[in-house]
Amino acid sequence: MKKLSTKEIRNQRRRNRSKRDNMAHPERPRLVVYRSNKHIRAQVINDHNGATLASASSMDKDMGKAVIQAGSKTDISTIIGTTVAERALKNKVNKVVFDRNGFLYHGRVKAFADGAREGGLKF
Repeated sequence: MKKLSTKEIRNQRRRNRSKRDNMAHPERPRLVVYRSNKHIRAQVINDHNGATLASASSMDKDMGKAVIQAGSKTDISTIIGTTVAERALKNKVNKVVFDRNGFLYHGRVKAFADGAREGGLKF
């Protein structure tokens, strides 16, 4: 069994702390964002039913042209935020709880959240 480093333990603790607070809302689904060095993904999840209501990613084939035309990764994050908001509104979800998944609310995560708000979601 792999021994976890202190950095991994600290990241898991931070991630679980944000999930613990956000999963307590029965009427609001959770908007989860994940960012890697190259890409960003987001899902709107209903934890009580265990279902994904909407999702968007910078790796989606239908997002290809918009991602290529964007100038920076921050611009891509804004585009993904508006896209996941549009897809969530199609499924009649307009109020969500934002789960930053342990990432700091800065840079690409903040740009994603601002894009989702522009798309019509309310946090």
